[in-house]
Amino acid sequence: NTCLIHFIKRNTFRMVSSPEETLVLPPGFLSEREVEPVGRWFLAQWDRINCTRTISANLLSDSSEDEGEAGEEDDFEDDLEYLRSLDPKEVKDQDHYRVLGITNLRINATDDQIKRAHRQKVLRHHPDKRKAAGEEIKVDDDYFTCITKAFEILGNPVKRRSYDSVDPLFDDDVPDVSKRDKYDFYKIFGPVFDNNSRWSNKTPVPKLGDESSSRGDVESFYGFWYDFDSWREYSYLDEEDKEKASDKWERKEMERINKAQRLERKKDETKRIRKLVDNAYNADPRIVRFRKADIEEKAAKKKAKADAIKAKKEEEEKQRREAEEKEQREREEAERAEKAKLDAEKKEREANKKLVKNERKKLRTFTKEKELFASNDDERVHHLAEVEKMCEVYTLDQLTTLNNNLAASCNPKEVFLQELQNMNTKLKEERAQVAEQSRGGGATEKGKSGNKEWSHDELQLLIKAVNLFPAGTNQRWEVVAEFINQHSKTQHIKRQAKETLAKAKDLQSGNFAMSTLKEEVNKMAYENLQKAQKRDVNVESAASVRTETPAEALGFNSTPWTSDEQKLLEQALKTYPSSTPERWERIAECLPGRSKKDCMKRYKELAELVRAKKAAQAAAKKS
Repeated sequence: NTCLIHFIKRNTFRMVSSPEETLVLPPGFLSEREVEPVGRWFLAQWDRINCTRTISANLLSDSSEDEGEAGEEDDFEDDLEYLRSLDPKEVKDQDHYRVLGITNLRINATDDQIKRAHRQKVLRHHPDKRKAAGEEIKVDDDYFTCITKAFEILGNPVKRRSYDSVDPLFDDDVPDVSKRDKYDFYKIFGPVFDNNSRWSNKTPVPKLGDESSSRGDVESFYGFWYDFDSWREYSYLDEEDKEKASDKWERKEMERINKAQRLERKKDETKRIRKLVDNAYNADPRIVRFRKADIEEKAAKKKAKADAIKAKKEEEEKQRREAEEKEQREREEAERAEKAKLDAEKKEREANKKLVKNERKKLRTFTKEKELFASNDDERVHHLAEVEKMCEVYTLDQLTTLNNNLAASCNPKEVFLQELQNMNTKLKEERAQVAEQSRGGGATEKGKSGNKEWSHDELQLLIKAVNLFPAGTNQRWEVVAEFINQHSKTQHIKRQAKETLAKAKDLQSGNFAMSTLKEEVNKMAYENLQKAQKRDVNVESAASVRTETPAEALGFNSTPWTSDEQKLLEQALKTYPSSTPERWERIAECLPGRSKKDCMKRYKELAELVRAKKAAQAAAKKS
């Protein structure tokens, strides 16, 4: 009742003064008034003020009046030996649930059960009651203070949660992982997860399950615990009591220390939960089964993919073989048709040849019988030559027509002479036309090639490239042209593949009378002759002084490499790799007549040729 009166007084003062503080009413509008208890509440208050009894004693006396009406109380534990062993100065280390007699309930105890347990303890162990029973009571060292403190902690939801977080009977141990544990996995880890589920902010907490749990349930369970959100906190274990601080600065320092300690303990708790989940995950036989199933599924997919690829390759191979067989059949049919066509053409040519031969023979016989239509020997010789020319120039139809005309004519001489005149006129016109075309074509060709004359250096590169890239090289003439463009001294002139091919054909043709290379070939021959003469002069002059050439003085053999020596060098390079000590000395021993320097020089030349070939091919592919 006193508490109620003070609550009313405080709220009255606050309610009276608050409108003025919030500037709703003008200052002084409301007045303060003291409230006094009346009736039986005044008597109770007077009794408390003027006697030595405590509030608990009054509560005990009040409650004793209603014992008959309250009915039977719950039977809570009453460990008197434990209560007497408590130290009121060390209430922080006591088990509050055991003090109130609800050890078996602990965190599961309701607020009503806690209140009734406290009421029972007060009724049984109040100092006044025990004093009246003849028990000696120590004023400053009585265990009833521990009962009051226990109710103060457990009766406050915030303080109770703080105490529950460090419940001394809670087992923080984490089971280890071992092969033996895997057989009793659910018996070992199930209760541990159930106990730790009390700390979860999220509800409901999924269960560990059993061997028949689905994969989704198992994954959901471990996903929940790997993201576990715990409300467990450690303010109850604060070493510094900020209420004992002398000023706000000391209080802030205490709060900082307590906060750091709580954070450290929270991290340890997070690690403990993570270790528990990791151990369970590694020992869970269902996870092992799921992993095995994943591996088998992956292997099955891989095998199916490989089978599909194999089937696809076999199908492609089958189609390729069928296409090749079809192409082969078509080729054979085409070859047979071509052969039959050629045979028919050959027979036709042979038959035509026989007919032409007969017509020529008929013409010669007829003219011979007519004395070649000549009156003297000179004319006879001339007509004989003309007849032979007719036999060579005329076709079968022309010869047949001529023979028929001569046989049917009454004046065959006139027909013969007219035919000679027509033939000579036609041949003359054809010669004139060919000559005119030759002059025009030569001028055109000269105009095309006159802009980009081939230098001596380019011709040498062309000859070298043709030998370096033989027939059969992919994009041979593009590669040759690129090789010339890369190594030519006239970089502003770019040679094309068609131009290079035409020039190579000119070099290979034997008709130097009509070729534009005549002057250049003569120039090259003249320069080579001059070089040979100079070389001979140098050798002769040097011979008077010494018997060695400059190359021999440097240890080189100037004799050209033969094919046998080249094969021996290639075999020696394969036999003695680059890691072989004294490699070139051993290679030189395999080649009689060749020194170490000769072998190294030849190897560099070959390497340079290969690099040039690859560079030209790469450039040709890019272009």
